[in-house]
Amino acid sequence: MKSIFTKASLFVSATFLLVACGGKDAKKATTETAAEQVASKTKQLDIEKRQLTFGFIKLTDMAPLAIAKEKGFFEDEGLFVSVEAQSNWKNVLDRVIDGQLDGSHMLAGQPIAAGAGFGRQAQLVTPFSMDLNGNGITVSNDVWSKMKPNVPADAAGKPIHPIKADALKPVITEYKNSGKPFKMGMVFPVSTHNYEIRYWLAAAGIHPGMYTADNVQGQIDAEVLLSVTPPPQMPATLESGTIYGYCVGEPWNQQAVFKGIGVPVTTNYDIWKNNPEKVFVMTKKFVDDNPNTAIAVTKALIRAGKWLDEPTNRAEAVKILSMSQYVGAPEEVLANSMTGTFEFEKGDKREMPDFNVFYKYNATYPFYSDGIWFLTQMRRWGQIPETKTADWYGETIKDIYRPDIWKKAADLLVAEGQIPATDIPATDGYKPATTDFIDGTSYDAKDPIGYINSFAIGNKDK
Repeated sequence: MKSIFTKASLFVSATFLLVACGGKDAKKATTETAAEQVASKTKQLDIEKRQLTFGFIKLTDMAPLAIAKEKGFFEDEGLFVSVEAQSNWKNVLDRVIDGQLDGSHMLAGQPIAAGAGFGRQAQLVTPFSMDLNGNGITVSNDVWSKMKPNVPADAAGKPIHPIKADALKPVITEYKNSGKPFKMGMVFPVSTHNYEIRYWLAAAGIHPGMYTADNVQGQIDAEVLLSVTPPPQMPATLESGTIYGYCVGEPWNQQAVFKGIGVPVTTNYDIWKNNPEKVFVMTKKFVDDNPNTAIAVTKALIRAGKWLDEPTNRAEAVKILSMSQYVGAPEEVLANSMTGTFEFEKGDKREMPDFNVFYKYNATYPFYSDGIWFLTQMRRWGQIPETKTADWYGETIKDIYRPDIWKKAADLLVAEGQIPATDIPATDGYKPATTDFIDGTSYDAKDPIGYINSFAIGNKDK
């Protein structure tokens, strides 16, 4: 208590002295002292490992990591964090598993696949969900010119959104009749992007291909050939004609608009409203060996998410993300989606305040139901090749998604006055059933087999 009064007295005295002196130095010193007061609210835990290295891919949704570092939230917790860009999602996964990274920005499906039997196996933990929404599906200018006549228009002649893949179906048929396979890109086999583009296509009766235990290309019976391209390379791959469209996170849809090489036709907000996108991942061993460190990291990231969802902070966030050590895209490209709008055809910029969500709607909480959705899609498309019981879905995700760590972090933030208690959801980890999908299908995470069986295209289970 004495130290608090001492700091307050020093702050007041310094302020009067500096105001009397005038000038920029006075304002700077006052701001710095005020920042120290905010940081002093933080109750530092007994940190087991202070020096940490985290990875990320150059995408807008890595923002919580950049902000936690640049705004001093990691430092407030007694953590000294290096944040390093990685070349691709496989590299991210391998380096976390091998211990070269202490944690990373990761595709939501990566820790789930690692624990469910697809790809490289490992015990990984998700204590924090990094964002909601943030992806789009973009097609080449040529494909768009052929799609557009199939898209309903409003009185002003503008396309009515959401645009369904029904508009793409005749184009795919045209390619097929001319002997050309229709090729599209996504970022990784267990990415949200893979499942979103498959969902969008299949909802229009277009088969996106199946996986089997022996065939991991995912192109069996496919009417559209989906292949992997790292996010920053998507626009160049589209421009070269190697692919005719792609699903990717920002800023690589807006970059296609900016370069005049493609048109985003839908976003994942329309495919699955307020869907989870990226997560922060550590190994189970790291969390078991460094429990307080894991909580402290989660605290800093929650604060970063809250800061990001203050609309007045988005312009500053764009400047930070445009730095070469983070996303490194031009500010005007990042701002197209980060400041509450999204541009489809060049000049067709629409209000989309929830395109990037980092805190609202309990975005940071790792809901079991979100994780189970990814498991259902892995089974639907054959990445999980055999039938599983309904109980298996819930049991599997509870080893990976760790809301208990999130809750400890959030409770400390409430006690410190950093977030209101009302921002902690009263939940068993499951969201209510929802029909907020582009095809209106109902998803109830407590009935995963019923959900899988509800689709016309994909595996069926008993």
